[in-house]
Parts: sequence; structure tokens; C-alpha cells
Amino acid sequence: MGTPDFAVPALKAVHAAGHDLAAVYTQPPRPAGRGKAERKSPVHVCAEALGVTVLTPKSLKNEEAQIQLHAFGADVGVVVAYGLILPQAVLNMPAHGFFNIHGSLLPRWRGAAPIQRAIEAGDVETGITIMQMEAGLDTGPMALKSAAPITSETTAQTLHDELAPLGAALMVQALEKLAEGSLVLEPQPEDGATYAAKIDKAEAALDFAALDAQAMQRKIHALSPFPGAFTWLGAKRLKLLQVTTTDQTGAPGKILDNQLTIACQAGAIRPVRVQLEGKAAMDVADFLRGQSIPVGDRLPCPASN
Repeated sequence: MGTPDFAVPALKAVHAAGHDLAAVYTQPPRPAGRGKAERKSPVHVCAEALGVTVLTPKSLKNEEAQIQLHAFGADVGVVVAYGLILPQAVLNMPAHGFFNIHGSLLPRWRGAAPIQRAIEAGDVETGITIMQMEAGLDTGPMALKSAAPITSETTAQTLHDELAPLGAALMVQALEKLAEGSLVLEPQPEDGATYAAKIDKAEAALDFAALDAQAMQRKIHALSPFPGAFTWLGAKRLKLLQVTTTDQTGAPGKILDNQLTIACQAGAIRPVRVQLEGKAAMDVADFLRGQSIPVGDRLPCPASN
């Protein structure tokens, strides 16, 4: 069970390891793009390419969906960013329950946005936890863990791309141990548990007076590429996708030099990669060749104006 790109490596890895996939469950096709044509999820597309049966129920809470799932007689379920709640009746169906690939070192960052919140909080590492699912939110017993570093250059996209294959490999390992009877489950401690709230698009508006340069960098990288932290350049949104920090100072929002260095509450950020509304993402040097942004101009600081 899975839906976005993050779940595709796990589907491919479990299939390649020789497991008999009774079915793949994913979110129904949804309107996307300018034409709003229905688009299948990345997992849906991958499963069809592998020749696996695909089901797209809108809910697993109704009796019909549960009877259909039960009929597969699965030994174990694998869940990766599926997006639907699994009721207890569903969790009880496979003989060995459901195992989930979670993008953090549990119990830190339970919840919807563990990758983004780890970056935003300034964690120096995160990782993958293979967890047996239960009714609570990411509270189930842990099977395997693997860590990954977070640096000042890490964005949600780069961390996503590192954790997805890491999780896939770890899930295959967990299934091997389960088959051998050697998989050990460890209860999660409550000490150190944190909640990774879902990303709200309202968080993406930048206020340079509200955060120092390091915190601003973490926020920008946590929201890159989606929804994309932004400021306003005239009437257009300018997304900042990757930045470095400097010790330059000035009034928050002020453009400090011809490299588009922007003063924060303390220190400053220097964009590396940006995206102007209606344009493709590009390196800041390419962006500045087509823009005239005078040194001394001040970008808006909405919360403090």
C-alpha cells in the first residue's frame, strides 16, 4: 500500500526480492495539471508496469473493501505513504500484520511530515524506521532502523531521494528476517517522541524579520521543493529553494549585494537556487542575468509590517 514517488523504490524492491504481491493498493487517480486530466499515482503506474493487480478504494472502512482485502489472504502488508487510514479490522487481517516505512528515527517525528520537520528543527541526523503498525499514530513496535545525516545543504527533496531507497532496502531486510523467524520487535519509548505536523502552505511565506539566517535556511530547505518557501518580487512570488548563510547584516529583507543576499533578523541568506512565479527553477546566477534587483531594495516582511 503506497501512493507517491517515495513508495516506488519499496514496491520495486519487494517485487525484485521475489515476494508474491497479492495486490497493490494506492490512492485513486486524481485531476492534475492544467487540463485537470485524471492522473494515476506513481505507485499505480509502477504496479501496472510490474503486472500486479491494482486497487484504488477511496476508503478501507467499509465492509466491501474489507471483504475484498481479506480475500487475498496476505501473510503481511507493506505500507509506505499510502494516505488512507487502516482500521483495526484491516490491521488484523494479515497473519503478521502491516509493516510501515517511516521517514524518521522513531519515536522522533511521528506524523505526516517527518522529513521536513527534521530539517526545520536543525536535527543533525534522521533516517528510516521499519515499524509494525498499530492503531496509534506511528506508535507501533520498531523492527529495523538506519540513520542518514542532515547537513546545511540538505533539502526535503535531497533527503527524500536518499531515504526512499534506504527504506526500500530496509523493508526487504525486515521481510527476510520475518520469513526466517528472526525479526525482533522493540516497543517505542515515549521519551523523546515528537510530532511532525502536516505542512501547511501558509508556512511558506517568508518573514525575514522573524528568523535568523540559520533558522531561515532550515525553513527554506525544509519546504523545498514543495510547497516552496517564497517572498515577493513585485507582484510575483519568488521561491527560494536552496540558500547559504553569511554573517552580513542589515535591515530584515534588505538586498545587501548583487548576489541577492538578503538580510534576516540576524545574519543573512544568499540564494543558490530560485524559482520565479511562472518560470522554471534555476541557479541564482542565471536568474539574476534576467532581473534587475537594486542593492538596497527591501523585500517584504509581512508579519512585522
